[in-house]
Amino acid sequence: MHQLVLHYDGGGFAGWQRQPDVRTVQGELESALARLCGSPVAVLGAGRTDAGVHARGQAAGVRVPERWSATELRRALNAVVPPDIWVVAAHEMHERYHARYDATARRYTYYVGTDEESRSPFRRRYEWALCQALDEEALGEAAAAIVGDHAFWAFAVRGTAPPADQHRCAVRLAEWKRRQGGFAFEIEANRFLHHMVRFLVGTMVDVARGRRPLGDVQRLLESSDNGETSPPAPAHALFLDAVTYPCELYLEQSK
Repeated sequence: MHQLVLHYDGGGFAGWQRQPDVRTVQGELESALARLCGSPVAVLGAGRTDAGVHARGQAAGVRVPERWSATELRRALNAVVPPDIWVVAAHEMHERYHARYDATARRYTYYVGTDEESRSPFRRRYEWALCQALDEEALGEAAAAIVGDHAFWAFAVRGTAPPADQHRCAVRLAEWKRRQGGFAFEIEANRFLHHMVRFLVGTMVDVARGRRPLGDVQRLLESSDNGETSPPAPAHALFLDAVTYPCELYLEQSK
């Protein structure tokens, strides 16, 4: 069993999950692996990124013939995958490794541009070009309310989780950081719901530009539906940065 750590530009994909007649990250990887191995190879991702969302730390599990070492698999894959995918690392894993269920944490970053230059074609592909000042103190207060174990019913797409799911996520980090030309929002949790980060960012940004009361994020965390939540922030400014697993699952680490 191998783990692949992936970078990809989500702009050219209809999301992670394999779909008929559209280009996806999983589909491209499985095509490349079938070409290398001479037979179909399933790729299981740590999570399904939406259309337009990027990654620089997505993890995927693959089972390939024993002749492939992690180093050789990485080198061969990078020779045949399209240029908007790159395998940054490959690891030998314990046979019981499961890319989705063994993950203990996932970390995302969302980029917001507040200056006029965020409209530049060199920035707007990877930032939400608001071109508008935001209240930094309000952003900080809203993010602080997210930290902890909460039911995120208000910040998820209805009907996308199993019926018995309580929508609980343990958020370990939620922080806005000022950067040149805007802000970056970093969040880490044990799990994320469909569109959760984008709903959170959209709502917090509305608070920070005075469109919502300061305590709205806390109030919405106590709500059982998303009827009052702000629209989700655009997908193109969101990056999956890292997926964390228990150390004992790694047999060796190599690139």
